[in-house]
Amino acid sequence: MTRIFLIGYMGAGKTTLGRALATKLGVEFIDLDNYIEKRYHKTISAIFAEKGEEEFRNIERNMLHEVGEFENVIISTGGGTPCFFDNVEFMNRQGTTVFLDVPEERLFIRLSIARSKRPLIKEKNDEELKAFITEQLGKRRTHYSKAQYTFIADKLEDRRQIEMSVEEFCRQFNI
Repeated sequence: MTRIFLIGYMGAGKTTLGRALATKLGVEFIDLDNYIEKRYHKTISAIFAEKGEEEFRNIERNMLHEVGEFENVIISTGGGTPCFFDNVEFMNRQGTTVFLDVPEERLFIRLSIARSKRPLIKEKNDEELKAFITEQLGKRRTHYSKAQYTFIADKLEDRRQIEMSVEEFCRQFNI
């Protein structure tokens, strides 16, 4: 039975690597944010706006506990998921947790490109974005480091790199 939780900062490649890994292993892939949006028929941004962060985090925790019971699955969590409640401890009990670690410079490049699709950063200029990444990553790294394993996910920029990263992931974790 496979149950792998991918955690890390936004832009770390949780969805990119998770989807490719699930395809290779022949298991289901779940992006927790997408799962929440489908269940609530609203975007994460809309849920945040209507209910506030506290209620969103309760919803997120409930949905994590739901998908955390599924078997043969790769689960990509939201960047903040591990930072609330006992979410990391729950994931560690339920399966294998892997922190996708990416250098800040690579995160900046990835997030600069995808800035318009990410409500938390779409209004930030380059300097503000760099400072935001540094600050947030500093706060969250403590939570991310509670994962059972760490995988350097700095090479996910094209199909070849993704395939090589999947192979390395499988090799590193004997999958």
